[in-house]
Amino acid sequence: MRTNERAVFLPRPVLPAILLPALMLALAGPAGAQIGPELIVHHARIYTADPAVPSAEALAVSGGEIVAVGDEATVMALATPATQVVDAGGRTVIPGLIDAHAHVMGLGRAHRILDLVGTQSAGEVVETVRSATAERSADEWITGRGWDQNDWEEKRFPSHAALDAVAPGNPVYLTRVDGHAGWANARAMELAGISADTPDPPGGRIERDDRGQPTGVFIDNAQALVASAIPLASGPELEARLAAAMAAMAAVGLTGAHDMGVNQTELELYREWSRAGRLTARLVVYLGYDRETLDWLYATGATSVGTEPHSHLRVVGFKFYADGALGSRGAALLAPYSDDPGNTGLLVTDADSLAAGVVRAIQDGLQPAIHAIGDRGNRVALDAIEAGERARLATAMPTPCAGSGEDPCAADPDAPLRPRIEHAQVVALEDIPRFAELGVVASMQPTHATSDMYWAEDRVGPERIRGAYAWRRMRDAGVTVACGSDFPVESPNPFIGLYAAVTRQDLKGWPEGGWRPEERMSREEALACFTRDAARVVGMEDEVGSLTVGKRADFLILDRDPMTVPADQIWGTKVLRTVVDGRTVFEAGQ
Repeated sequence: MRTNERAVFLPRPVLPAILLPALMLALAGPAGAQIGPELIVHHARIYTADPAVPSAEALAVSGGEIVAVGDEATVMALATPATQVVDAGGRTVIPGLIDAHAHVMGLGRAHRILDLVGTQSAGEVVETVRSATAERSADEWITGRGWDQNDWEEKRFPSHAALDAVAPGNPVYLTRVDGHAGWANARAMELAGISADTPDPPGGRIERDDRGQPTGVFIDNAQALVASAIPLASGPELEARLAAAMAAMAAVGLTGAHDMGVNQTELELYREWSRAGRLTARLVVYLGYDRETLDWLYATGATSVGTEPHSHLRVVGFKFYADGALGSRGAALLAPYSDDPGNTGLLVTDADSLAAGVVRAIQDGLQPAIHAIGDRGNRVALDAIEAGERARLATAMPTPCAGSGEDPCAADPDAPLRPRIEHAQVVALEDIPRFAELGVVASMQPTHATSDMYWAEDRVGPERIRGAYAWRRMRDAGVTVACGSDFPVESPNPFIGLYAAVTRQDLKGWPEGGWRPEERMSREEALACFTRDAARVVGMEDEVGSLTVGKRADFLILDRDPMTVPADQIWGTKVLRTVVDGRTVFEAGQ
């Protein structure tokens, strides 16, 4: 604890008088007896993310709900001998952070396979695999994730031969950091039945040498050729992955996540944990879209998940894919890659099929979330959403939440959720206004910009880069932007995302002044992007996203003030306590 923190106080905000009768009613027991709040956190520097009451010194919780936010004296006067009182010691309190695009089971799996993030060469990856063979039986699969050839001195895709040399008997499959490419050895390809005669699947590409032989690298939909040969994870393994993910999220202050591309088995596990009260973060689920999943969704009643009050689990929509990723040159572009003439990337779902799926989701009252990275991928996604909008109008369906202001859904809480485009990474400048016109949410990941900035302009050139990672341009056009990380593609630590949004620099402070600094967010915008904006785009703005009376008590106590420290210190923020529904789910040192 910094010694001067206890003497620092914000101007004292006053609880609005209109809230006081409701507050006293909430704290009244039988026959009006005052029972007091269960928890009070005081002596704090509170950023509420609520424009009506932006700062405070204390808050009170009862029944998992915030019942008071205000100055020290007002809130402390509510305490009774039974109230748990937490002295924050002048520390900073902010709302629980919400990752608007994540892969929860992917994070858990990443904790249980080879971690290749940050490897600096193919040789370093190979040595990691060599070490792993000592702990595996002769024919056991070795899997890992995180390599990125763009970080290597030789920025070419690797070959299976290097893996064959250290693991000739073990099948090996290593997923690229973005999840849009994989690297297999010969044994893995043999088990998967892959040869020179294997054709490229629709929306995928098998990398081949000059003789037409597979090199061991599989792009986008081609990955399924190898993945289908990997044994499915057991029930205990899936439990271990979910436990690892919950622990990792709580430790970095994530009290919620929009979980993209969830399968049936994973959702069933989530439901079991939700019923047992084991989910320590609120999971908003988007199922991977296909006809089988759609039929299962209705047959099992999974569309009703989350309708009960204060559930930590709800199903809101489907995840679709328009194209691949920029790093593996699978993102679909309107013109060829600047550093790979003749290659325009891949549409992993053809335009007609994508539009049909989006129309169906909208007609069924489910929110479509479309992965789109390249400018062609984003245009195809916008076209699909426009088709859905035409179908909605033709059937006189309710209008989706849209418009400006802090709470555009408040007038009609039963309106369907607005369509989303996930990543919106490289967008033609003329298409940016279409996001606002169609009421499309841009779900963007600040750390994608700071991971890709070293090579992104090489991929798309100086003109197209103007519409790439363009958070400010989107916001200025009236587009709602929700922030996430895409973990485990990037670190789940949201403070790295806040830092990237504010500085557009890497963790070493490069480049000076930030990469394309005109696209930076303010600290207040970045905090809102990870809190109330992320809550609003899934219809949870009345439950979470700000420290407001009547909302759930999801908040963090931090070791520093990310709103005032020098910008280069934001990413190093540590969470001292994570609270969900008024219950501590993580405490540093415990």
